[in-house]
Amino acid sequence: MEHITLSFPASRSLSGKALAGVVGSGDMEVLFTADAASTLTVDITTSVDNSTARWTALFERLTLQKGLPSGQMIIHDFGATPGVARIRIEQVFEEVEHA
Repeated sequence: MEHITLSFPASRSLSGKALAGVVGSGDMEVLFTADAASTLTVDITTSVDNSTARWTALFERLTLQKGLPSGQMIIHDFGATPGVARIRIEQVFEEVEHA
């Protein structure tokens, strides 16, 4: 298991909390809590070693598309593909946007 902490500048604010995915599914879960800070802090626990570059690239792509909201994100990854990871992250952002 590897633990990764990343931080990115936030360009928008949201409010609320959201959860997407289920750890027990063998996939991944993402928990997001919005706050008023100017950064998005991401704590990742993953079963895939040496994956910091993959996670950094994923969040950089998300930044280019819509920008990232400020808050705290916790990810429990058990080998999800990059596509599934992106879907779960986008799901929590969408849920909080429409809460």
